[in-house]
Amino acid sequence: MANRQFDVVVIGGGPGGYIAAIRAAQLGLTAACIEKESYADPKGEVRLGGTCLNVGCIPSKALLQSSELYDQAGHSFVMHGIGLDNLKIDVATMVRRKDNIVTQLTGGIKGLFKKNKVTLLSGHGRFVGREDEFWQVEVVGENGGEVVNAKNVIVATGSRPRHLDGIPVDNKVVCDNVGALAFDAVPKRLGVIGAGVIGLELGSVWKRLGADVTILEALPDFLAAADPAVAKEAWKTFTQKQGLKIHLDVKINKVTQGKKGQGTQISVEYEVGDETKTLECDKLIVSVGRIPNTDGLGADNVGLALDDRGHIAVDDHCQTSQPGIWAVGDVVRGPMLAHKGMEEGVMVAERIVGQAGHVNYDVIPWVMYTHPEIAWVGKTETQLKSEGIEFRAGQIPFAANGRALGQGDTTGFVKVIADAKSDRVLGVHIIGNNASELIVEAVVAMEFGASSEDIARICHAHPTLSEVMHEAALAVDKRPLHF
Repeated sequence: MANRQFDVVVIGGGPGGYIAAIRAAQLGLTAACIEKESYADPKGEVRLGGTCLNVGCIPSKALLQSSELYDQAGHSFVMHGIGLDNLKIDVATMVRRKDNIVTQLTGGIKGLFKKNKVTLLSGHGRFVGREDEFWQVEVVGENGGEVVNAKNVIVATGSRPRHLDGIPVDNKVVCDNVGALAFDAVPKRLGVIGAGVIGLELGSVWKRLGADVTILEALPDFLAAADPAVAKEAWKTFTQKQGLKIHLDVKINKVTQGKKGQGTQISVEYEVGDETKTLECDKLIVSVGRIPNTDGLGADNVGLALDDRGHIAVDDHCQTSQPGIWAVGDVVRGPMLAHKGMEEGVMVAERIVGQAGHVNYDVIPWVMYTHPEIAWVGKTETQLKSEGIEFRAGQIPFAANGRALGQGDTTGFVKVIADAKSDRVLGVHIIGNNASELIVEAVVAMEFGASSEDIARICHAHPTLSEVMHEAALAVDKRPLHF
């Protein structure tokens, strides 16, 4: 029996993969997508959406929303004249809501596959070789395997949590992002190793619900990737106002897990400077980065080049060292962001049919869904100074904004950085309520090469949080109107 043939076979059904398959089908190509993970689906069926949709971006945002509402009910409602007695949280209901959202969205992708005539191949995909004009990809599932032929293959196998040597993750007591999204109760004492996006977001969830949270970070600087002004404001807010305990420049020595009934579940011995300390907690989250999923891909079978970190080597348009093999998302260079992978998936599908697909890596937004939210696009002051680029900056706090006052949350600011000579916007940095939505204006502006004056001369609706972006652009020229 001849192998099934496709114009495009995508290995991996996460954000980069499923979008690549859908776009390829929209362009008239026969497309298939291989996915093996079921993510504890009650029916045992393969679930699309990858880490992001199943155990990452989407479920964490659902829990963040629930915990934020609980926190507001306990601390913010009173200023509106709303009183509550016997406030409590039902963690099981909160988690069930999160699971329902995930189920709805993953099922929705299967519906999109059907609509766009994308073939779903359930199982593990790996390269086995090449025959004539086709790359051969083996798909091995519960019901056996098959080899399919593809003129083009897009690798979108994503990434997995990096674990630390000597700290086994069971996702019950010692957890990565998977276990941290499925606690059955609020831990009294929660330890987090890693003060990056995942550590801060998940630490925030359980802190709001009543956990005593301590975060241990190996780096000496807090949020080193963010603009210094944002990092300073975030540190003050998280530690002084919210009570997160964050220790920097930490070296983890060992983690000891006790047996049930012995009191402390986990002891983390760590060093800060010359001092050795011990953190005792009931749950521990390990969030120290992610590793590309390229082992088991059969890269050697087709001469596919990998770097020392396991990333697939690609050019600016995600073309690998082999013609007809492409790679997108977390398995290639650049930030491990779902929206970056999606844009790459679209670009590759369009380039396969001869179109001019392109991703502008200079204007990919970054977002942290803590409270307050943190978002930025473009260069930070630190980067511009190191590159010797002269700039002007305008920074306006949300405390000067009527909508923020009405919402009862004036934390943070908007900062616009522009080239000192051309006035072209080089970076925008936001910490505050709805920063994830506000940053889009900056992305659009930078994509079209806008100056700070362009933003300053655009009419912004009143009263809105977006007016702070307007004022910050005005402040670049030292002419804000409301501050």
